[in-house]
Amino acid sequence: MSRGGKDKTRDDPERRCIATGEAQPKRGLIRFAVSPDGFVVPDVLEKLPGRGIWVAADRAALETAVKKGLFARAAKQAVTVPETLVADVEALLVRRLIDGVSMARKAGRAIAGYEKVRDWLGKEEARILFQASDGSERGKSKLHAPGGRGSYFEVLTASELGLSFGRERVIHAALGFGGLTERIREDAIRLSGVREVDGGVATGKVK
Repeated sequence: MSRGGKDKTRDDPERRCIATGEAQPKRGLIRFAVSPDGFVVPDVLEKLPGRGIWVAADRAALETAVKKGLFARAAKQAVTVPETLVADVEALLVRRLIDGVSMARKAGRAIAGYEKVRDWLGKEEARILFQASDGSERGKSKLHAPGGRGSYFEVLTASELGLSFGRERVIHAALGFGGLTERIREDAIRLSGVREVDGGVATGKVK
C-alpha cells in the first residue's frame, strides 16, 4: 500500500520516486517535465511531452528533490528549479481539486450545506465527505464520514470549497458515487500529502 492508503492495482503503472527511491502507482506521485529552456515544470495532468520525472505526493519528498538537486540527476542535464516549485505543485493540486468538485456539482453528484449533506449521508448516497479545514470543529463533528479509506477530507478551506459551488464559503460538502468522484478522491489524497497549513504539513485528516 502506498502513501495515502492507495492500494496497488494491476492496471495502475508504477513509477519510481526520485526522492525516496520507492516504486508505487502513478496516482500516488507527481509528474514533472523539463521545458525546452531547461526549467522543471510540474505536470499534474501528465500531458507534457518528454521524459517524466516522478516524485511522491509528499511535501517532504518534494522538498528533498529540490534541495538535493535530484531533478538534474534524473533529467541527466542541467535544469533550473524554480524556488516556488513546491508551492506551485500545491496550488495546481488545489485548483484541480476545486475544478473537479465543481464538475461533480454540475453533474448533480456534489452538494453543499449542512442539511443537504446530512440527508445524503443518512440515505447512504455520499461517497465522500468534504469539510473545510478552517471550519468550526464543533459543527464538523456532527457529521460522520461514509466509511472506507478516502471517504473524508479536510484539505480545502471554506473559501476554496466555496469556489466549487459558486459561493463565498462552504463548510460541508458531499460527493456521490461514480468515476468522477474516484478521480477527485485521488486528487484529494495527493493534495493531503503536499498541502502546508500554518507552517506545518496538513494531512487533510484522510479517513
